Parts: sequence; C-alpha cells; structure tokens
Amino acid sequence: MTERYDVAVIGGGPAGLSAALNLVRARRRVLLIDSNRPRNSATLLSHGYLTRDGISPLELRKLGRDEFLGYEGAEHRQTLATNVVPVDEEFEISCEFRGQQSSAVAGAVLVTTGLSETLPEIAQLRAFYGTYIHSCIECDGYDKRDQPLALIGEHPDLVDRALLLSQWTDDLIVFTHGSDVVTSADEAALAARGITVDRRRVTSIDGDRDGMRGVVLEDGTVVPRAGGFVRPEWSAALDYVSATGADLDDDGLLVVDGHGRTSVPGLYAAGESTAPGPQQLIVAAGDGARVAAVINRDLIGGLEHLADAVQ
Repeated sequence: MTERYDVAVIGGGPAGLSAALNLVRARRRVLLIDSNRPRNSATLLSHGYLTRDGISPLELRKLGRDEFLGYEGAEHRQTLATNVVPVDEEFEISCEFRGQQSSAVAGAVLVTTGLSETLPEIAQLRAFYGTYIHSCIECDGYDKRDQPLALIGEHPDLVDRALLLSQWTDDLIVFTHGSDVVTSADEAALAARGITVDRRRVTSIDGDRDGMRGVVLEDGTVVPRAGGFVRPEWSAALDYVSATGADLDDDGLLVVDGHGRTSVPGLYAAGESTAPGPQQLIVAAGDGARVAAVINRDLIGGLEHLADAVQ
C-alpha cells in the first residue's frame, strides 16, 4: 500500500530540512524526499549560518537530516519526485531514483527543491568553482577580501554585483564575456569606483593545484587574478509539479503569497523555488521554518472548519 503522510517535503536543503524539522516537532507525519544532490555541492565551506560558519554544506545537510530523523513521525527517502498530482484534496507523489520507483500520498506538499545552475562555457571554470571562484558574493566575499578579483557574467545584474563586490576589494575587473550587459553609462559609474570593465570573451581560467593565477581572454591575454565570482544562469526544475497547475512567474519560479501558499490549495513552496531565487543558507532555512508554521496551522484549520465538521 502507498504510505500516507501529513506533509511531504520535496527537497532536503536548508529550507526543506528546517521545515521538516519544525513540522515533525508539531507531531506531523513527515516524508522528506531528497536525492542529496545540492546545487552547492562544489562549495567546500558555507558561511553566514549562525553557529555553523565555515561548515561544509554537505555536513550541514547531514546534521539537519539526523536531527529530523531523531523524531517520531519522520521519514527520509533518497529519491527524486517525478510527479505530484492532486487527488481528492490530497496529493499523490511519484518518485524514482536509479531505477527504483516509489510513491506516497500527503495531505500537503512543500516544494523546496531550489535551482539548477548553468555556468558560462569557459574552460577550467568548473575546476576552480567552489574554491577560488564562487557565485554568492554575500557568502564568500569576505574570504576573498583585499584580493585582485574577477567578476564574470552575461546577465543584466552584473553591474549591481560589481558594486556589491567592491565592498570587499578595490582591485576588481568585470569581464562581460563578449556580452553588452554593461552600458557606457554603467562603465563610467564603475570606473568612478575604480572598477575596470573588459568586454573581451573569456576562454579559460589559468591556474593549477596551488591556486588560480588569472583569466585567459580570447586573444591570449592572461589577466592576473587571485580569484573571483561568476554569475550563473539559474533555472527551477519544477516539471514534477506541472500536473498541479500551480502558477509560475516569468523566471519559472513558483508564485506564492506572503505565507508560502501557491495558487493550489495544499501546495506550498519555500526557499529558492520562489522569488527572488538564490538565497543564503540561513535565509532559506528561516523561510522553511516560517512556511512550516503556516502549513501546520492550515492543517489544523480555523473555526470555520470546526463549524463545518459539527454540521
């Protein structure tokens, strides 16, 4: 028989783990569905998480799972949700992982699967990503402080990111990778802050086991840099909830109200699956806890639900 749960939490990052922990402490039977393949798996250390600054993201997830599983009513399946279908005011959830299929039924579903990211096609970028090159300035800017840095990207928010990064270094070069996302006016404004713009395409990252040495441009020029940041393209892998008919925004993220409720009753979302998208770990965890409280109260129901039951 298909197991039935009060809540299924899909995604075991900080938002999902925080929500699952709070829900199981509310004496809910909770299924955590997660394949343990996080977006930040290349990152060696995570920062800004109170009492856990500098911890490995994978270790943080393990600690969270262990805390969750210490409670009665908690269950974790290492699998991927492939389909969520509303049936009779509940949800049927289909899962698959390495050829193994399973299913579950839940009264409520919380989506916290986050984002997938695509890096620019630059040789050796992936080799230095997570160690010398990062994507989250708030997370890793401090550890790159006072170094000659590169900022690589093709997205319109590149200028805003450059201004933010100038908080940690006064030696910054913005590489637009051949794109036109930085206007002449933007370039002048950046120059006033001592920030240089290079519009040539980046072909590779120069370095070895001892570290990053520079950015290699299409004409063979090597610009010395000790590290840097890249702006990936982020996308939400939410095909598995398409059968619910939940509203998505222009970026493909789930549209929620101020309490994490989607347009489908019983379907909720928290963390990076909702606008604005990428978040620090501690922000995502707080969002998960906040939405968990909403889910628990919604499952209890208000006075109007009690009146209907009496009638």
